[in-house]
Amino acid sequence: MLLTEIDHVAIAVNDLEAAVDYYRETFGCEVEHREIVERDGVEEALLKVADSYVQLLTPTRDDSTVAKYLATKGEGIHHVGYRVADCAQALESVKAHGHRVIDETPRPGSRGTTVAFVHPKTAFGTLIELVQE
Repeated sequence: MLLTEIDHVAIAVNDLEAAVDYYRETFGCEVEHREIVERDGVEEALLKVADSYVQLLTPTRDDSTVAKYLATKGEGIHHVGYRVADCAQALESVKAHGHRVIDETPRPGSRGTTVAFVHPKTAFGTLIELVQE
């Protein structure tokens, strides 16, 4: 099996501080990692939940995919990240099965990970991120 576990569920939000406060005050979650990912035009806050994360995302520029998502769909689940042992191998499997990808090759992700995205049109409407730690 190429997917080893759920790495994170990403939620697009307009106000990152309000979202962090909501998870802290309501559920007792604390931010374990925070980072601005310039390449993607987002700021993220990762809240540890067992061995996975809730990833809160907010755009840092108007042309980012998260900004476009918020403008068209509003706040909510943006994508699911699955851990894989080998991102390139998992991505090749997606392509070999005739499915669309957003990233033709793996690229650097946050937290020093290697990532690649699978297009939601061939994944039952869900944007999938393959995450290699």
